[in-house]
Amino acid sequence: MAEPKDQADLSAIPLFPLPNVVLFPRAVLPLHVFEERYKAMTADALCGDRQIAMALLKPGWEKNYHGKPAIEPVVCVGKILTHERLPDGRYNFLLQGHTRARLIHEVESDRSYRLAELEPLPEDPAMEIDLDEDRRRILATFENGSLTTTGIGQRFQELLQTSIPTAHIADLVAFHFLEDIPLKQALLAEQVVRRRVAQVAEAFDLLYSALQCAAPVDFTRNPSLN
Repeated sequence: MAEPKDQADLSAIPLFPLPNVVLFPRAVLPLHVFEERYKAMTADALCGDRQIAMALLKPGWEKNYHGKPAIEPVVCVGKILTHERLPDGRYNFLLQGHTRARLIHEVESDRSYRLAELEPLPEDPAMEIDLDEDRRRILATFENGSLTTTGIGQRFQELLQTSIPTAHIADLVAFHFLEDIPLKQALLAEQVVRRRVAQVAEAFDLLYSALQCAAPVDFTRNPSLN
């Protein structure tokens, strides 16, 4: 798995606020863009450094969606990996997260979309030995549940057998499998790595313990729409 590239300049990053999407570092998010302001945002990003910050809209966003509804202060900056411009001007693209960041302030501009000055979110790191129990718990969930027969479950089992840091895998588990949006936002904003990994391991275990008695779940992720 390739390491995401660091973003040096976060002084004027385009914001893409959505009500039900939380991006994590290293995760790849498919997006379909059709609103005029976000088509302009995508075109500008492609002409520049290809950076966009995914932001979660706070509750009540419906009243002012076409204006500047409130967003959560922690976002994830991503880079456009590949894109497709459709004949009518819409875009499909893949955005890979690379940096947890905190909103400093929004930048005034004449653009139709929002820009913000961000700063990387500092983290309290953890040694791998301190995350070993949570790594085993995540692996056990993949090995003992219905995910054992799915392609994505098998890929995660393989990742967990490598030297990829547990914190990185926990972010990908949170992105792909957890459905509780407020929880995902809290995990994105959690600065203590050991606590974040433990929360992912617990939430993942509880979710799939409950699903063992439920109907099969389709884990195919549809592209997010704006």
